[in-house]
Amino acid sequence: MRSTTRSSSNVGGGPASSSSGNTPRIGRRRGTTTTNTRRRTRTRSGSYGLSSQAIFVAVAVFLFIFSAGIILGARMVLNASSTPGNTPADIDRNADGRIGVDEAAVEIAHLVKDSARAEAALIKERADTLKQKAGKLRQRLRGSGATGDGNVGDGDGNAGEHNGNPTPGDPFYNPHHAIDDYTGGADEGGGNNNGGAAGGRLNDVAEVLDDPSLPAFPYLGPVVESSHNFQSWVPPGGKRFEEYKDGKSPYRITDDLRRQSDDVARSRRLHIKNAMKHAWKGYTQYAFGQDEVHPQSANGHNNWGGMGTTLVDSLDTLWLMDLKEEFWAGRDWVRDNLDHDHVGMVSVFETTIRSLGGLLAAYDWSGDDAFLAKADDLGKRLFKAFDSPSGLPWGQVNLGKACCGRNAQWAGGNAILSEVGTLQVEFRYLARATGKKEYAEKSDHAFAIMNDLMPKDGLMPLYVRNKVPNPSFSNNKISLGAMGDSIYEYMLKMWLQGGKKEAWLREMYDKSMQGVHDKLLQKSNPSGLTYFADLNGGRMDYKMDHLVCFMGGLLALGAVTDPLGFHSDRAQRDMKTAKAVTYTCYQMYARMETGISPEYVNFRGDDFEIANNAPYYILRPETVESFFILHQITGDPIYREWGWEVFQSIERYCRTNIAYGSLKNVRNTNQQPEDRMESFFLAETIKYLYLLQDPDTEVDVLKRHVFNTEAHPLRNFDEFKGVA
Repeated sequence: MRSTTRSSSNVGGGPASSSSGNTPRIGRRRGTTTTNTRRRTRTRSGSYGLSSQAIFVAVAVFLFIFSAGIILGARMVLNASSTPGNTPADIDRNADGRIGVDEAAVEIAHLVKDSARAEAALIKERADTLKQKAGKLRQRLRGSGATGDGNVGDGDGNAGEHNGNPTPGDPFYNPHHAIDDYTGGADEGGGNNNGGAAGGRLNDVAEVLDDPSLPAFPYLGPVVESSHNFQSWVPPGGKRFEEYKDGKSPYRITDDLRRQSDDVARSRRLHIKNAMKHAWKGYTQYAFGQDEVHPQSANGHNNWGGMGTTLVDSLDTLWLMDLKEEFWAGRDWVRDNLDHDHVGMVSVFETTIRSLGGLLAAYDWSGDDAFLAKADDLGKRLFKAFDSPSGLPWGQVNLGKACCGRNAQWAGGNAILSEVGTLQVEFRYLARATGKKEYAEKSDHAFAIMNDLMPKDGLMPLYVRNKVPNPSFSNNKISLGAMGDSIYEYMLKMWLQGGKKEAWLREMYDKSMQGVHDKLLQKSNPSGLTYFADLNGGRMDYKMDHLVCFMGGLLALGAVTDPLGFHSDRAQRDMKTAKAVTYTCYQMYARMETGISPEYVNFRGDDFEIANNAPYYILRPETVESFFILHQITGDPIYREWGWEVFQSIERYCRTNIAYGSLKNVRNTNQQPEDRMESFFLAETIKYLYLLQDPDTEVDVLKRHVFNTEAHPLRNFDEFKGVA
């Protein structure tokens, strides 16, 4: 996801002009203008208490013995009454009575036996289930990697009131972005596993979803033919799947269903990979080594200073799709041609998340030192941004001179919240990889300053004064969208990156999420869709940016890693909200004629409507990011179904002969894509769509990897020791 900065057509973060007839250039994502599992419990003495099944069996045995005693006693009485001396009439009466008692006794015996058989069968079924789980646990402890669960894994917003910040649609608007124990097993249901430890679903989540009382999942799509025609795709519309609206899991998700979903996903994965190949071919043919390719006019553009931004941003996507020939060609360009000496003023935030993050991820996955050398060179230049009077980084720095930090003029000379707090994942990793601890120390210090500034409700305003030794907030607008988003993301991800050892980071995150639920969480009318509003000077602004859709994945990731446990009230609240807001984000796509979401919506009328100045789509990734994370955690196929709809709409309405372009109006089905493709489309949107449909991926968001806000997956510190 992203947050703040300026238009990508202006490297230094200043206003960017829009090309004729096109939507204003927009830079990044976040921040800128632009039932509980049953367990046997122990008694106080330490012994295990009897289960309800054991008690039932004991009672059944007792009844059987008791009824047998009654029968035996009755027989003795009847035999005594039929001895010589009794009259024939007495003998006849006693014989009839004995027959009645015998019949009753036999009936009782049958009932007891049937009940005992049924209970024994139930106990056997439960025992078999426990044996299977024990077997899976033994396999995991041995490191076999096979869990048998068939899952994937191991392996806007106004910019604020200060100085009339630009709004979506203005030439100066530039929303930044930020993106967003456990099993680790290979897929059991067939197919290739590329040698990775796939499948990182949380056991407790899987067991909750595999509830026999729930109905079967009814929405699994068919296997997609290799000759599938996307031009015939007609978006089916919104207001479907309403059983997911409130964050519930309405269907039973079994291992068999997951295996079927994996088979369908593999057939879809091929088409998403073909989309990447199409866009990469256009880039290499018309703009190789330049920052962006124009997908209509078929030429290149150096709007980020000439750092090969699309190439660097796309490297790990190529690797994860096994496009190794293309990856190594990119490596050769980086090694032989990437030069930061000629680059002037750049956005520290954008350059860090796109270029530094891209180089680090390429190094992490390939191990090629050429990437680390270039990352270190870029990092030491960007690192000058931390030399401010307050210790909070400047928004811009001159790469060629490695000096001259400043803030963007359009922000009134202030630092931007999301930019201050969305550099740490990258610089902490760089410190580990190079052994240069100062990268981590200064970037961590900046985050610690923000911790000291954090209000009691955990919600931070968007502008920060960093020109003075004692920094402070300089406005009162709060948003999870542009200019705010990714600082909340990095609170959790830094904690995960560090192996969950830095408790203060998790405390920051939990405090903020409490504030989010207390003050920003809203429901729409009439459907009751869940969304997060903005706060502006204490007044609610009932709108939600597409950027905010990263929150579904973030809340889900926070819930399954909650120190209080997944079944705690807090974790369950966060998981429910995660699912509910992700459904709303899906509706922002499904209710549009193109099946594609606008930049933001206002919540009024029939739940929501497009803002007049923001009907466009710039190939943003946040919604499909949440689809991917929620699917990795839950294994619920619904997220793959929704993601496939989104991909088909992108293929239908955004594809050009060269690559893919943004849309000017998501309600217009008869328009041509615009002549602009952000690098994050290949770095994030296509990557998340692919990983969502890839059962064999080595990416594991629960145990191994943390994604930076540009969707660059890096091993956490428990997995990657580095040289530090």
